[in-house]
Amino acid sequence: MSSLFDSYPLGDVRLHNRVVMAPMTRARSLDTIPNAVMAEYYRQRASAGLIVTEGTAISPEAQGYAFIPGIWSPEQVMGWKKTTTAVHDEGGRIFCQLWHVGRLSHRSLQPGGRQPVSSGAAPARGCQIFAYDDDGEVGFINVTDPRPLTTAEVERVARDYATGAANALDAGFDGVELHAANGYLFEQFLNPAVNTRDDQYGGTVPNRVRFLLEAVDRVVEEVGSSRVGVRLSPFSGLFDMPSYAEAQETYLYLADELGRRHIAYVHLIDQNPDGQRLLAPEFLASFRARYGEAIILAGALTGELAHALVERGLIDLTAFGQPYIANPDLVERLQNGWPLATPDPKSYYGGGGAEGYSDYPRFDPATV
Repeated sequence: MSSLFDSYPLGDVRLHNRVVMAPMTRARSLDTIPNAVMAEYYRQRASAGLIVTEGTAISPEAQGYAFIPGIWSPEQVMGWKKTTTAVHDEGGRIFCQLWHVGRLSHRSLQPGGRQPVSSGAAPARGCQIFAYDDDGEVGFINVTDPRPLTTAEVERVARDYATGAANALDAGFDGVELHAANGYLFEQFLNPAVNTRDDQYGGTVPNRVRFLLEAVDRVVEEVGSSRVGVRLSPFSGLFDMPSYAEAQETYLYLADELGRRHIAYVHLIDQNPDGQRLLAPEFLASFRARYGEAIILAGALTGELAHALVERGLIDLTAFGQPYIANPDLVERLQNGWPLATPDPKSYYGGGGAEGYSDYPRFDPATV
């Protein structure tokens, strides 16, 4: 019977356990260059079987939040080496999440103050991101309406992902994860309510998934399929992603196509703005049958639910996000039944310091 604390072979790497630290934006990189406090934050959490970093912008255009790190410049590669070295020195494994937010951005974050880009011109209604207001102050403000990418630009963005992946391996990462979830650029192409294109990237299911698959193929050419993961959020309505009739067909089609590419894993996130679980066991079973490789699941998991899903064979690895903020030793706490600390939401984002970031203590068993 499988356990969360068994080792697991994932692509070219062996994980010490099946617990994954999920990607979380923390906005601690004031100049887009990863720094020493970030290296310490990830080092503290290296007992996870796998760490997936916060979303990391593949280009200046890809940014949607202030103070996030990038992976497009030599300086950023050198900055990330501090983190990968720190995690590897603790025996951990770490993938870089490659990110383009698409329409979920603001002119203040875009090169030359230009419009953000997307699959089409549909705005993300009622959505806010962490950016600069008219007075230059940082806070949550409404996104700027996007413009559609041209066909040539779509192909260029796919190349940007490949460059980001190559840079990530140069920085010492064990692999990369393409962020195709949570209403960001790839999902803006997957969803027909947002993707109104009439070229080869719009219309039918195969056309709407084409951009993601082309980016995956370019990344695989750079780093190999065993070092590539993809994150998906089926049926999520996050960031103004309307529901659509072909959603299950779209994601099971992706399961087939990603399975043919034999990438290391698909990282599913069960995320609904209303907090209800979206991914039924029947869907997980269908996705597993069509995909055939490792599946990570994230989204409000408890230790008990994670154990049950692994034991039933519906998933292989379990990802935890928010619990990792205040519990750098989450694996040890889960394994020993120790209580979990509660994070302070006021310190989730912003600044370059350790407060509410790398200053949470490990559990002291002497207090039990």
